Amino acid sequence: MLISFQNMNEVTVPHARGGEKELFRRHVDTGDNQIMVGRLEPGATIGPHTHEDDSETVYILSGKGRMLYDGRYEPLEPGVCHHCPKGHSHSLENTGDEDLTFFAVIPKQ
Repeated sequence: MLISFQNMNEVTVPHARGGEKELFRRHVDTGDNQIMVGRLEPGATIGPHTHEDDSETVYILSGKGRMLYDGRYEPLEPGVCHHCPKGHSHSLENTGDEDLTFFAVIPKQ
């Protein structure tokens, strides 16, 4: 299955999961997975949330930020991958001065 994110419209999600500012995303739901390319402007966040029924893997494409994972901060930069297993919580914050872009997969479990 080929997914062409550059041909998708970018959708604006205000205050994603109760976070600050907006999440901009290109997203597809395959039935088995949710797959997304997301972008956060400087100072924007995705609020804290627990993955009760699924997990999430996030790969940083550009920018700098941090992930609050189970109460501890993890620094993020291009090439770093964060995994949040089922039953754990996390939130994402752009701490840099440019957009933070990432690729994420949320498999249905």
